[in-house]
Amino acid sequence: MLKLRIFQARAILLDREEIIKIIETFFEVGKTKDLTPLREIQLADNSFSSFSDVPPYDLKDFKTTIALEELRFISISDYDHEIRNPKISIFGDVAIVAFELTQKGMLVDNKAYTGEHILIDGRATFVLVKKPTWKIVHIHLSRAQ
Repeated sequence: MLKLRIFQARAILLDREEIIKIIETFFEVGKTKDLTPLREIQLADNSFSSFSDVPPYDLKDFKTTIALEELRFISISDYDHEIRNPKISIFGDVAIVAFELTQKGMLVDNKAYTGEHILIDGRATFVLVKKPTWKIVHIHLSRAQ
């Protein structure tokens, strides 16, 4: 019985490490500008959804979300982020990750050749499913008031 509990504890620890790595990978796209991981770490089916405090405010599907994420990460130069106080809750094959988030960089307007420094303090909730590896199935990002 003790061996089973130790095995389960190790499995949960490995899941938590994999989950936080996926969340970090999501935001690292802003630094590397390599957009490929966005399609690899998110679940590309009808169950995917996202919300944000950036227009459009509607519930978005996978295809729309990917397009907006790519545009966002490409449009911000010198991007950096900080994830604070992550709380990871795992319920079998579903995980919920809530955390505070700071994002900063230079929002670039390539048509007008201008830039605006941005600093966004916000909150984030990511829902992941294990199919067979962890994939993001829902994202909610919002600014802290």
